[in-house]
Amino acid sequence: MKNVMSKKALLVAVMALISLGVYAQHDHSNHGDKKKMAQHIEPVFKNKEVGSTYSHYIALKDALVASQSGEVQKAAEKLKQSLESVKDAKTVQEEAGKIASASNLDDQRKAFASLSKEMAVLVKANAPSKGEVYLDYCPMANGNTGAYWLSSQREIKNPYFGDKMLKCGSVKETIK
Repeated sequence: MKNVMSKKALLVAVMALISLGVYAQHDHSNHGDKKKMAQHIEPVFKNKEVGSTYSHYIALKDALVASQSGEVQKAAEKLKQSLESVKDAKTVQEEAGKIASASNLDDQRKAFASLSKEMAVLVKANAPSKGEVYLDYCPMANGNTGAYWLSSQREIKNPYFGDKMLKCGSVKETIK
């Protein structure tokens, strides 16, 4: 009887250890992704028109990062149209128009510096109600005079140089 009890106790102990071992081996590979996802929340603006405009600006910036001149023109045109319904955005709209009419990537990137400066003013005046917008800066843009741009991610993706210098720059301000 004692022998049967000790075998049962031993079996229970072994099963418990096996269960703990299996539990400890569960997949940790997604945990970093969840943390990254939590850090990247698209900003939401109370002013829906500014939110739409910001989305078009980001599409334009991403096209510049990818060095796709045709996509830059399309995104700039959409941005320009979206700005028609935004109060006090005439200057931003004019800058978007310059990019839409520019025929090459160098001219588009030059005009993007002025557009970004004006967009930063607009976004600061209508700060997001949820999420964050990062004001990034590259000291080497525009012939080493430097230039800013807006981003929804803390990670630097430089629209002024694309893949030539993708990580050049730093976050200068967080707009909340």
